[in-house]
Amino acid sequence: MKKDTKIVISIIVGGLFILSLLMIGFLTLVGSFSSSKFDSAPNGDTVADIPLQGEIGYGTTSSSGQNIISPEMMQDAISKAESDSSVSSILIDVDSPGGSPVASEEIMNTIKNSKKPVVVWISDVGASGAYLAASSADKIIASPSSMVGSIGVIMPITDLSKYYEENGINKSSIKAGQYKDMGADYRPLTTAEKNMLQGIVDKDYDHFINIVSENRHLDKNYTESIAQGKIYTGTQAKDVKLVDGTGGKTSALDVAAKLGGIKGNYNVITISPSSGILNILNNLSSRIAYSIGMGIGNNLENGTINNFNLPSIY
Repeated sequence: MKKDTKIVISIIVGGLFILSLLMIGFLTLVGSFSSSKFDSAPNGDTVADIPLQGEIGYGTTSSSGQNIISPEMMQDAISKAESDSSVSSILIDVDSPGGSPVASEEIMNTIKNSKKPVVVWISDVGASGAYLAASSADKIIASPSSMVGSIGVIMPITDLSKYYEENGINKSSIKAGQYKDMGADYRPLTTAEKNMLQGIVDKDYDHFINIVSENRHLDKNYTESIAQGKIYTGTQAKDVKLVDGTGGKTSALDVAAKLGGIKGNYNVITISPSSGILNILNNLSSRIAYSIGMGIGNNLENGTINNFNLPSIY
């Protein structure tokens, strides 16, 4: 086959691939709007139910293959509820262990700045970054047996140096910068490195405490005393003022309806956060960049970037 013909075929195939992605995103958006029931709901007597279920972060899937709830997805869902006159209040249905500190704080700010009352219901788990996000709601209701809290910060670091030594593996790196391989699994941390990383974690923890104290109108010293990475049941969380009440989803919906000024019966619609076309394309480009990076990286030693973990609230 001639070179020019190959180029033409490649362009056609690439164009069809991109067109198919655009069509998938368009159909996703159309489906989310058509299933929202916004148009048929009577004005002012509806509670929008928005699930926040899964790990909080960026992109569409985590390294373990689990679904990700991103700030953009939650912003889009809450914006839909805000822009519809039939919706008087919002219920965020939380079942999440947390995730990225930055993404969690972004979601928290979206909830905090909502133009309509927001109630969070914690079903099974509302821990760490998920609790951080929930803390800015007007009210928090938790299932009595749910797991709530885990207010803390962790930076996992793995030291496999003894394993490598025992198995005759000589792993190292060529670096520029004293701390560039900090956290690499082929050596333990130095005292200076431990102090540096502990300082980062302590700062993030203090920031976490300040946010919860402000959102829940609690004294900072008191918040720190009940934090410490502790997990509480929903009932215990109410006792220590991390939530406002306990009950099932119906109870939480009732609270949301009341805050929205709805009297009597009310409708419930579900707005499921969806990635949409932009996130699909962003995720695709990230995967392409990752593949290119791996192609380059295979010619080098796998280094710090795979072993070092930034502070993660979960």
